[in-house]
Amino acid sequence: MPFEPFDLTGKVALITGGNSGIGLGMAEGLAASGADVCIWGTNPEKNAAAEEALLALGGKAAAIRCDVSQEEQVEAAFAETVETFGKVDSCFANAGAGGGAPFQDFPTDVWKRVMGINLDGTFFTFRAAAKHMIDRGEGGRLIGTSSLSAIHGAARNEAYAATKGAMLSMIRGLATELARYQITANTIIPGWIETAMTAPRVGNELFEDRVIKRVPSRRWGQPEDFAGLAIYLASDASSYQSGEEFIVDGGYSRF
Repeated sequence: MPFEPFDLTGKVALITGGNSGIGLGMAEGLAASGADVCIWGTNPEKNAAAEEALLALGGKAAAIRCDVSQEEQVEAAFAETVETFGKVDSCFANAGAGGGAPFQDFPTDVWKRVMGINLDGTFFTFRAAAKHMIDRGEGGRLIGTSSLSAIHGAARNEAYAATKGAMLSMIRGLATELARYQITANTIIPGWIETAMTAPRVGNELFEDRVIKRVPSRRWGQPEDFAGLAIYLASDASSYQSGEEFIVDGGYSRF
């Protein structure tokens, strides 16, 4: 018999950037464990395909078009999510964007775009979720997707790294501030995962030789590698774990 706290039946999970990659991997795990799932994304075709995949798992699912860098879109999308599902029990701030260049030539518009999606988007999303969870008075879960770049030096990727490092600090603060409301806040830190963002490096002989061979698990991470952790963090089993950072990297950062 399954461990009951991992049963998410009756729970509602929201995942931003949930129409592909790590976000969809988490969404599918949550749905398979019984949760109703809402995903936000900006690509209509990906949204539709992800919604169809989630519905095939048997629960309630919906995809909403939302650019998390836009405050008014986040507020509207969150209201639509609550109207559709009745509540939000767990909120995964997973939407993200990258953009690399030599630092001395880094374009200001790229810096602002990355900050807008990764950092402002997390703030807007978590603020809406925290208000909803406090008002409901039944607790909740906030989970952010950070990156190893928040811990290691990320050459030519300082904008992305800055947002992911800031997320760690934001979530640590939320863990202490919101504990009185039975709201937990935790961070997932992925390593080298095969997604659209890393696609240019997948199969690159030089990169595979210098980086992926250093991963003790000897492979790229896959979106489905995040399903189990997402279930745990959305479940009652994690009700006393907050302010933690979960590294999912095949042992790369420990090698």
